[in-house]
Amino acid sequence: MKKHTEARLEDAIVDHLTTNGGYVFVDYRNGVAKDRYDKAQALDPALVLGFIEATQEKTWKSLAAIHGADTGKVVLDHLVKELGTKGMLKVLRQGFKCYGKKLRVAVFAPNNQMNPETLSLYGKNVLSVTRQLYYGVEHSKSLDLVLFLNGLPIVTAELKNPMSGQTVEDAKRQYKKDRDHREPLFEFTKRALVHFAVDQDQVQMTTRLSGDKTHFLPFNLGNQGHAGNPPAADGGYRTAYLWREVWQRDSLLDILGRFMHLQVEEKRILTDEGIRKVSKETMIFPRYHQLDCVRGLIDHAKANGPGRNYLIQHSAGSGKSNSIAWLAHHLFSLHDAADKKVFDSVIVVTDRRILDQQLQNTIYQFDHKQGVVQKIDEDTRQLVQALATGTPIIITTLQKFPFIAETLEKLRNENQFGVTISTRDKRFAVIVDEAHSSQSGETAMELKGVLNADQIQVAAASYAAEHGIDDDDADQLAGVVREMMRRGKQPNLSFFAFTATPKFKTKKVFDEPGANGESPFHLYTMRQAIEERFILDVLRNYITYEAYFRIVQATEEDVHVARKKAARALARMLTLHPHNLSAKTEVMVEHFRAHVKHKIGGRAKAMVVTDSRLHAVRYKRSFDKYIADNGYTDVRTLVAFSGVVEDPDAPEKNWTEVAMNGGIKESELAEKFDSPEYQVLLVAEKYQTGFDQPLLHTMYVDKKLTGLHAVQTLSRLNRTCAGKEDTFILDFRNKPEEIFRAFKPYYADTPAEPLTDAQHLYRLHHQIDETGLIFEEEVKAFCAVYFKPRRKATVHDHAQMNGILDQAVERFRECDEADREEIKALFVNFRSMYGFLSQVIPYQDSDLEQLYTYLRFLLTKLPKREAGPDPHLEDEIELQYYRLQKISEGQIDLSQGAAQRLKGPSDVGTGQEDQDIRLSELIDILNERFGTNFTQADQLFFDQIQEEAEESETLQKAAATNSKEDFRYVFEKAFEGLVIDRMEGNEEIFGKLMADGEFRKLAVEHLLHKVYAALNRAT
Repeated sequence: MKKHTEARLEDAIVDHLTTNGGYVFVDYRNGVAKDRYDKAQALDPALVLGFIEATQEKTWKSLAAIHGADTGKVVLDHLVKELGTKGMLKVLRQGFKCYGKKLRVAVFAPNNQMNPETLSLYGKNVLSVTRQLYYGVEHSKSLDLVLFLNGLPIVTAELKNPMSGQTVEDAKRQYKKDRDHREPLFEFTKRALVHFAVDQDQVQMTTRLSGDKTHFLPFNLGNQGHAGNPPAADGGYRTAYLWREVWQRDSLLDILGRFMHLQVEEKRILTDEGIRKVSKETMIFPRYHQLDCVRGLIDHAKANGPGRNYLIQHSAGSGKSNSIAWLAHHLFSLHDAADKKVFDSVIVVTDRRILDQQLQNTIYQFDHKQGVVQKIDEDTRQLVQALATGTPIIITTLQKFPFIAETLEKLRNENQFGVTISTRDKRFAVIVDEAHSSQSGETAMELKGVLNADQIQVAAASYAAEHGIDDDDADQLAGVVREMMRRGKQPNLSFFAFTATPKFKTKKVFDEPGANGESPFHLYTMRQAIEERFILDVLRNYITYEAYFRIVQATEEDVHVARKKAARALARMLTLHPHNLSAKTEVMVEHFRAHVKHKIGGRAKAMVVTDSRLHAVRYKRSFDKYIADNGYTDVRTLVAFSGVVEDPDAPEKNWTEVAMNGGIKESELAEKFDSPEYQVLLVAEKYQTGFDQPLLHTMYVDKKLTGLHAVQTLSRLNRTCAGKEDTFILDFRNKPEEIFRAFKPYYADTPAEPLTDAQHLYRLHHQIDETGLIFEEEVKAFCAVYFKPRRKATVHDHAQMNGILDQAVERFRECDEADREEIKALFVNFRSMYGFLSQVIPYQDSDLEQLYTYLRFLLTKLPKREAGPDPHLEDEIELQYYRLQKISEGQIDLSQGAAQRLKGPSDVGTGQEDQDIRLSELIDILNERFGTNFTQADQLFFDQIQEEAEESETLQKAAATNSKEDFRYVFEKAFEGLVIDRMEGNEEIFGKLMADGEFRKLAVEHLLHKVYAALNRAT
């Protein structure tokens, strides 16, 4: 017997499934079951009828009384017809009718153990496996493995063995070339629901065979954040999880009953006959990370109950919408070991309109009941009614929760006294669609306060008793304590937060540890998603351009201007300059026509990311003019911006998105852009997050992008579709290293700094006391009014709170200008730190809560620094020279280097005072920065010197123990050696440094400041 062929893999799989997996082996080639498989009907009649007769005896007898010996044939005929119309999945879940009698072909596990009859029926399901199934009527081709449920084919598999020269790719090729999707066994939705290509190392799967167009998806565990599978823990097959976990009897039945669903997408397309609706059906089988994630969360919630905060860090392209739908359905029906419901309701918090309909459609396929899911798309009153009536799954936005108390009062005033939200003994699961800072802010506190109102009330009373607060003070402090109690984790709430790009606060608030002992609870990395081709690597083709220009002063008067403001004003003026816009417009339009338009079968689209609404308006006019002037008919543009834009250069006219788009409504814009009519979308702060357009191939960036904003914006390109092989970014404003720094933390596991010391808040509190500006009696007086019970509120409360705050405002005005900014920074730090830390550290300190509340409102009243108007420099300067030059081209490789840790809130200032300089001096600085005297190679020369200087131990020690002036002596000595080390290949710049004293002095001065600052930051 050969040990290295695929037959041995078949042996291993069948052996495990029949001994440990809950299957029986049926051999249709030999023995009692020989030739029993019906090739024309694509099922095993004996197993189908056997299950029906064993589980529905009464119904079977009534049919037999009518049809006698033909009962089996009649039943099978009806079954086959309904499989052809309803599809396999629907028949498995809902059964079928035969002469008015409903018959079931499968029984799925109940949500609890309270119905012994259902459990008994569930146990009668027969899962069988067969090898080498000859499935064709007119040929003798065979399938390696087929799994059946009660005689109905559910899963097919082709196995390959790399040791005999064939891999999973050969199995995929066999399905595409050798398996006719029109044959009964392979008909989409009507028989086998999923097809696996398997070797010892990898698994791929598809739910629809369609010849060469068949699209397989990876079904692998992932290997330390990469694609593929790790070595098996027991030293066996890497892919053994497939038959040991996924195909195991209870697992496969759970997938069929509560995961798989038919997703139907409708699109309107323009044809010669007019607009036609086209439906696209996709059978969804969970990818491994989705299955692992949902089951892991459910198992943990079942064992531990509510009161947990979970973070699910899943990359874009991970199928988050389906994961949320599956999780919501499982959470609602979840029972613990004592058969008690773990959660009474599930609340899905999302801003995505498309998610609510998808959730309703998906969950309806599982339960086949109306009213399980309610979308809150009207007002807070609708949310109140849903919570009051115990709707199983509620989809809403976070912003409706702060208005619940007010709405309840209105309903009572309308004599609707029966509407109340009782949270006593109620437990809620909250699924957060996109976890970001808003879920750790004041609005999220409102959600906690509503969903745990009763327990917070009890905890507040207990706090008052423990701290010896008398009745008078208790009424006054009740609001303070309730506010404080709702900040942290709530014992009756569990949060399940999904995001691809967690912030520091997100990781610390949603802190339930995962497999590695830290948040996130479940991780599916950007790197794995890219390697598995679920998303595209948007940084693979990245070109940067830079604008070089020279400006000169146009007037004789050398006016004084605020340096920062003038720099911003000059930069804005230059980016809006007609020459700059027209040059970039030409580059973008010609690039699109030459390199992009033919992509994705001629359907490729592009997005232009602009700096502001005014930039978007001018770019739209510039694009349309250039296209018209050149007679192009193959490129049409749309623009997206909010509100009304006034252009200083055309004050007689206002601009709106609808008008510039020829009357297309805002709600229709995404659909119009999806049509073949338009190719380029110009945006200003719209469509840069949450916009899912797979045909988007190229992005032209004329805006500074940093951090999370850069990742979310550029990731609009990563969606896949048939024919889309790559993406392209042309960037006018950002450097490759800046984009690398933005993306790197989210490429794999996102590292975060440790949480700050809990005592830090008390240090800030002490520093605030030391300012002498905040009086404890005023803080308490303010909070006494702010937290006054609603029944005691008066029309004078607002004036009273303002009067209390004004006393501190006047004291603040008397401080020196410099002291004011330091004090304000201190207040801001305390507000930010407490707002965050109180969610993760149980301070339970009403003094901190009152100070936080007081400072929140005081900061809104403190006078802002006099900034003065922005300078108008358009008439003071003119553009003398302009050149647009390609700087770099290639891949930004995220696999290299290390990610910077996410940083938490820190003691930061509120900004430094702007300095006045002469306009001519500022122009010189800008000309030096953007002029053509230096090349990119020269800049790299200086960057490398700086990098080497920062790595020098001698300079590190000198910077740590010396002032900048004393450090200068050490640096100047080291500078010459650093330059000489880099002489080769840089002869021209080296010669200038050695021969030109002024040039050398300028270079040393520039690098000295940068190196000294960098070394001190590092220490």
